[in-house]
Amino acid sequence: MKINWKVRFKNPLFVAQLWMSVLVPILAYAGLTVQDLTTWKALGDLLLGAFSNPYVLGLVVISVYNAILDPTTKGINDSLNVLNKEVK
Repeated sequence: MKINWKVRFKNPLFVAQLWMSVLVPILAYAGLTVQDLTTWKALGDLLLGAFSNPYVLGLVVISVYNAILDPTTKGINDSLNVLNKEVK
């Protein structure tokens, strides 16, 4: 797995996609929307409940995998162009 993590985490769209790939499956399983998360305690309880459920963890892993995957390359790799990029 050759991925240029520095370049990816510099991209705010990738970071947002990664966060949403964790949060959205959990919310969907719980039947909630973002508007239902009105306190930090509610968010914490939701995350703790999700991480104690193997099915939800599986959904999150698949979602994160899809967020990381670059469909323009073979396997789980970045293109040579991205691998050779330096973070500015």
